[in-house]
Amino acid sequence: MNCSCKAELKGEVKLLTKTRRSEAHLTLGQALQGEVFHLQSSKLYLDDVNSVPLMEVAQEEDGMSWRLDEEDSEVDIVQTRHDPSRRCNFESGKWVYDQSYPLYDSNCPYLSTAVTCQKNGRPDSDYEKWRWQPHGCSIPRFDALKFLGKMRRKRIMLVGDSIMRNQWESLVCLVQGVIPTGHKKVNYNGPSMAFHALDFETSIEFTWAPLLVELKKGAGNKRILHLDLIEENARYWRNVDVLVFDSAHWWTHSNQWSSWDYYMEKQTVFQSMNRMVAYQKGLTTWARWIDLNLDPRKTRVIFRSMSPRHNRENGWKCYNQRQPLAFSSHQHVPEPLVVLKEVLRKMSFPVYLQDITAMSALRRDGHPSVYRRAISQQARQQASGFSSDCSHWCLPGVPDIWNEMLSELL
Repeated sequence: MNCSCKAELKGEVKLLTKTRRSEAHLTLGQALQGEVFHLQSSKLYLDDVNSVPLMEVAQEEDGMSWRLDEEDSEVDIVQTRHDPSRRCNFESGKWVYDQSYPLYDSNCPYLSTAVTCQKNGRPDSDYEKWRWQPHGCSIPRFDALKFLGKMRRKRIMLVGDSIMRNQWESLVCLVQGVIPTGHKKVNYNGPSMAFHALDFETSIEFTWAPLLVELKKGAGNKRILHLDLIEENARYWRNVDVLVFDSAHWWTHSNQWSSWDYYMEKQTVFQSMNRMVAYQKGLTTWARWIDLNLDPRKTRVIFRSMSPRHNRENGWKCYNQRQPLAFSSHQHVPEPLVVLKEVLRKMSFPVYLQDITAMSALRRDGHPSVYRRAISQQARQQASGFSSDCSHWCLPGVPDIWNEMLSELL
């Protein structure tokens, strides 16, 4: 079933530092109205330097979130009105070329092969040198020792899909360079992996949960997405000091590439359901768990908005792109972001929404494209024979800026 949804803002949306607010309430009914998006998919395998079992993740080849203007390379962006008490509106700004970037290189031993674009033969490197400059303020350059000092004797866990692992690898590489050999290690436990800075007693962790709620095998080996069950995943989230979540991409896959065969809620099985209605139900289950199980005096919770894709033209929209896009005067809110804001506003737990969608949508130059695997100079002449990844991000690259924002939020 294709998702027939169009997200629109009815007036301005007031996005607050803490989302425990009832004003400026935008209902889901107002937000979801008819537009058809078509999604295709290929398979992406993320391998790890330490031979972690391969994760199979769907890579969308036709993006649903951003409409790009062919004539002037403009992009539709999210327009929000912010609480003036906030020190800095990170979401509104521009990309600035900075020769002092990147903050590490692609030889970082914790990077997956699929994101080491320079090592894989990408001929340009300017995509590594852009930093985000908010209007009226600045995001401090990432300081690894300062970050580790703030996180001393603490656990920070990033929870989500392969793009969240993309961000986890970025954060580990930003930090690991200041830690001597023998004073750091990585271990793996089921769907989780953790980098340990031993002298600081700090762990930076990633846990695989692309849908947040539970996906199980049922009768006949059918895959059932349980919209109201979460404990199987949430058991890993307990006793963590900082939790950073994302979940959006897997909810938007077309039927051909869907990760499940049926939905289940309570004891009722559904063969089909509007994808954004299902997404709202799954997020509501997550929100209920957070409200009931975590103490805001002990745990900080951040939800990172969806990473945009540039998958038009069967994944070739990002190929050979070398410059960020310019801002557009038009506004378009991706429907998963509208649903996410709706759910967060109803929570009692103060969750911070880290909105990276609009800023990252300008960076179609930052994706691996054909350089998600090693490719020779000769093979580059026939690049059309390769699949192109316009969903994940080269590292160093855009997720480093997300982590600079994250460090400042903490």
